[in-house]
Amino acid sequence: MRTESIASPLVLSLAAAVAGTALLGVAEAGWPSIAASALVAAVSGGMLLRRRGRPAGEEAALAGALDSETRAVLVAASDGRELYRNQAARRLLGSAADPLAPLKARAADDDRALAELERLDAAAAVGAPRRTEVSVISAGGGREWFALEVRPAGGAQAVAWSIEDISPRRAIEETLRRENELLSDFVDLLPVGCYSADADGTVRYVNQRLAEWLGKSGDEIVGHNLAEVFGTVPNPEEERAELRLRGRSGEVFQALVAHSVFDEGGEMFTRSVVVRDLVPEQQWEKALRAAERRFRWLFDDAPVGIALVDLDGAIGACNLALQAMLGIDRDDMVGRPVIDVIAEDNRAAASEQLGKVIAGSTPGTHLEVRLKGRRNLIAQLFVSPSHEDGDISGLVIHFIDATEQRNLEMQFAQSQKMQAMGQLAGGVAHDFNNLLTAMIGFCDLLLQRHGAGDPSFADIMQVKQNANRAASLVRQLLAFSRRQALQPRLLNVTDALAELSNLLRRLLGETIELRMTHGRALGLVRVDPGQFDQVIINLAVNARDAMPGGGALTIRTNTVHVDQPIQRGPELMPAGDYVQIEVIDTGTGIGKENLARIFEPFFSTKEVGAGTGLGLSTVYGIVRQTDGFIFVESEPGQGATFSIYLPRIDADPAAETRRPAQQAEAAGADLTGSGTILLVEDEDAVRLFGARALRNKGYTVIEARSGEQAMEVLNGGEPIAVLISDVVMPGMDGVTLARFVRMERPDIRVILISGYSEDVARDGIDPDAGIHFLPKPFSLKQLAGAVKQVMEGG
Repeated sequence: MRTESIASPLVLSLAAAVAGTALLGVAEAGWPSIAASALVAAVSGGMLLRRRGRPAGEEAALAGALDSETRAVLVAASDGRELYRNQAARRLLGSAADPLAPLKARAADDDRALAELERLDAAAAVGAPRRTEVSVISAGGGREWFALEVRPAGGAQAVAWSIEDISPRRAIEETLRRENELLSDFVDLLPVGCYSADADGTVRYVNQRLAEWLGKSGDEIVGHNLAEVFGTVPNPEEERAELRLRGRSGEVFQALVAHSVFDEGGEMFTRSVVVRDLVPEQQWEKALRAAERRFRWLFDDAPVGIALVDLDGAIGACNLALQAMLGIDRDDMVGRPVIDVIAEDNRAAASEQLGKVIAGSTPGTHLEVRLKGRRNLIAQLFVSPSHEDGDISGLVIHFIDATEQRNLEMQFAQSQKMQAMGQLAGGVAHDFNNLLTAMIGFCDLLLQRHGAGDPSFADIMQVKQNANRAASLVRQLLAFSRRQALQPRLLNVTDALAELSNLLRRLLGETIELRMTHGRALGLVRVDPGQFDQVIINLAVNARDAMPGGGALTIRTNTVHVDQPIQRGPELMPAGDYVQIEVIDTGTGIGKENLARIFEPFFSTKEVGAGTGLGLSTVYGIVRQTDGFIFVESEPGQGATFSIYLPRIDADPAAETRRPAQQAEAAGADLTGSGTILLVEDEDAVRLFGARALRNKGYTVIEARSGEQAMEVLNGGEPIAVLISDVVMPGMDGVTLARFVRMERPDIRVILISGYSEDVARDGIDPDAGIHFLPKPFSLKQLAGAVKQVMEGG
C-alpha cells in the first residue's frame, strides 16, 4: 500500500503560528503573550481561523485546540478589533467587547478593585504589560477572585488578555493564613513563656506571655541577644536551667528554662520553654506535657496533610492527615524521599519545582500531582521554604486532597459534552427530517400517478420504505437529544412489562432466562408507551449481546423514595418518589474506561456492522425527556445493572383525557377539502411538496419562504383559513408568527411543523392557544389529514 504525506491547511496554519511566534521573539514572555503573538502572526498571514478555504474538520480541530485553555484568553488589535476569543472568554465575558467591562460592573462596591482595573486598562491602551488580582461580587452574592494579565503581543500589533478564576487558590491561602493565626494565638495564650534563638543567641521568636513577664514588647526582644534580654544565657550543655529574670516593675523572679539545643548538623538553634515561678516537679512536668500535646494537636489534627522536608528532599516529619491520605504509617515515611509519595508520571515535574524552592529561585510554589497508591488521589501541593539563620533549611509542604474537586470538574465536563452532542444530534436530525419530508412526500405524489401494476411502482416504494427507515434512525438521534415527538400518558409499569414479556423471550432466545419481579403498589408513570417499550427492548437486546454463551436477564421493579437530591456522575436526581426499573444481566460487563461514554451516540464496543451505536443513547434520551434518570453499574466479568428512575404518579389512568389524534389517516378517509392555506416553509423542497399535495386535495395554497413574507400576506387581507408554518426559520420563526396570528387573526387555525419535538416547537406558546402540531417527516396523507382535522374543528 502506498502512503502519501499531505500537509493539511490546518498543519500549515499552526506551523505558521509557531514560526510567527519565534520571529516575534516572545519565547520568554509567558503563555498569554506567546499565544497572542502566534495568533497575530497567523491572522496577519491570512492563514488562521479563516472562514473560507478551509475544510470544516480542520477548522473545528483548531478551534477545539485553542478552546481547551481553561483561562479566558482574548486578543485585540491595536485599533480595537478583536482577533480572537476562546471558549472560556466567551463564557466569562459573553459578548462584551471590553474584556474588563463585566468585572468592572461586579466591582462597583470596591474602589480599590475599580482602580486596579482602570490601571490595567491604561496599561493595555499603551501596550504595557501589567498583572493584578482583584476581588469582585459573584453571582451568588459572595466574592470571587480573578488574576488578570495584559501583555503586548506581536510588537505593537495587538494586546493579549488573560483572565483566570483564582477563587479556589485564594480560599486555600485564607485557610492557611487562619491556621497560622490560630497557631500564633495558641502559643501566645499558653500559660508558659516560649522563645527560640539562633546559634549566636539572637532571639528570633518570643510569645506574648514571656514578653509580658519581661515587661517588653515582642519587637523589643526579637532580634536582640539572649544576654540583653535575660541578663544571662542558659548553659547549652543543660536541658533544664534555673534563671533569675527581671520583670516589668524590676522585680526578680525565679524561672525554669527547659530547652533543646540542635548542633551544627541540624543548623544549630535553641527552642526553649520558660516556666515562671518554680513549682513542684510534677506540676511543671504536667504543664510541659500539656504544651507538647497542644503543639502536636496543631500539627497532627490539621485538616490538610503536612510534611517537613530537609534539603535532601527526605521527610523529617509528617502529620496524621498525610498518613491517612497516603495509607502509609508516618513512621515508615520518615527518612524517605518525599518524591516517593508522588505517582511516577508526575515525579519529574514535581522534583523540578521542589528543587527551585530549595535553590531559592522562587519563594514558594503550588503544583498539582497524583499521589502514589491504590486510591489514586489528586493533591494540590503548597510548598514553602523553612529558614534557619536566614538560609533555607528545608521545605514545609501542605498536601490538600483535590480528588473530589477534579472529579466534579470531569463530571461537569462530561455533562457539557453530552449536552453539546445532544445539540449536534438534534440539529442534524432536524435537517435530515426536512430532507426526508421531501423524499417521502414526493414519493406519495409519484404513487398517485403510478399504480401497483406500473413498472415504476416497486422502485418508488423502495425509495419510500428506505426513507421511512432513515426517519427511524433520525428519531433515535432526536431521542438522544431529547427533542423527539412523544405522546406520554399514564402507564402501569407492571402491566406494560407483562405485555412485553413474550416478545422479550423471543428476542433473548432459549439460552437466556428471563426473570421478572415486581414491587407492590408501584403507582403510575407518565411515559410514551411505545418509547417505554423501546427502552426495555433496547436494554434487553444489549444484554443479550453481552451474554453470547447464555445467562439470565432480570427485570425488577420497585418504588423508591429519595429524601435528598442524589448526585450520580454528572446527573443530579431531585428528591421525590420514583418507580425504579432495574435491568440486570449476567454478561461480560463493561470496563471502567467505557462507562463514561456508554450513552454517547455512535459509541459501541461491538464489532463493526454489529450495531449503529444508537441503542443506549436512544434509551438515555427517552428516559431524560420523560423527566427520568438512568444509571449503570458494571465491572468486567460481573454483568451490568441499568437502573431507570421514573417519577411516580398517584392518579387514575381512566380519568386522564387523551389528546386528540394529530393526523386523520384512517384507511379510505376523505382527505379532500376547500379553502385557502398559507404555507410558510424556508426549505424549498418541503414547501413545494406541501403545496402540490394540498392543491391536489382541492385547497388553494399561498406559499411564503419566510415569516416576513407570511406577514405581508396576512396584512394584505387574504381570506386565510389555515396557517401551516415551519418552526425554525431565518428571521421571524414560526412560533412568533403563530403568536401574531392568534392575537390578530384568531379565526385562522394554525399548524406548526418541525423536525423537533412538540415541546420544543411549542416553547413560549400558551398550551391552550389552539395551535396544532405536525412532526416531520410526514406523508401526504398525514399532511392532508391534519389540515382536514383542523378545518373541521378537531
